[in-house]
Parts: sequence; C-alpha cells; structure tokens
Amino acid sequence: MNVHQPIPETPAEEEDFFLMSNLRPKDTGLPMVIWVSNRGKARHDARVKVCRTPGDRISSDDMAVVGVRPTPTLIDGPLDNTSLKLVQQWITLNEATIIGYWDSELSTGEMFQALKRI
Repeated sequence: MNVHQPIPETPAEEEDFFLMSNLRPKDTGLPMVIWVSNRGKARHDARVKVCRTPGDRISSDDMAVVGVRPTPTLIDGPLDNTSLKLVQQWITLNEATIIGYWDSELSTGEMFQALKRI
C-alpha cells in the first residue's frame, strides 16, 4: 500500500523570507542584520525586516518590519527607539536603491553596490 501525504504549503510570510537578501552590519553600518526584497507576490509596499538582536545573528523569529514609503515607519513588532531611528536614517539614505530593488529595476548585485552605509 502506497500512502502519499500532501506536502504542506509554505505560508506566504515564510516564502517571502526566503526571497529576501540579508544585509549584515558590515554592509549597512547598522548594528543588526536587515532584509530587503523584490516585490514578488507581495500585496504590500516596500519594507525591510530588521533583526532586533544586534550583531550578525540572523533570526526570523526576532524581527520587526519597517515600511519604506512615504516615510520609514515601524509596521510590525517592537523595536527600541534608538534602533528604529538608525534604520529610518539608513532607509532614507538608501530609499532609491531599496525601491529600485523592490521594483526589480536593480539586480541583487546592483543593489549591493548602490547601498550606502550610515
């Protein structure tokens, strides 16, 4: 008897996470890892995900979400005020690049080369 179990679908949020590029502190000047992505199948506007733990740690379980436009704004998850202000400064400095990557006008390599550190 051959019993096949269906493969569970990956939740959209997890699937989106795998499509994101992680940027470490040495790439951004921020004290934590952040993620940026192309629009893909997203129904929301451009945003970055922020690991709340300082350093090179990559943890999808400990993050906040910051929207890019019209101004960088905390959308989801707690983020201390100092970290939020740094992320907002970095987003403002790199908004054109983040949006170009979001809109698939820039490749991942082009995005990495265009990003500015704070």
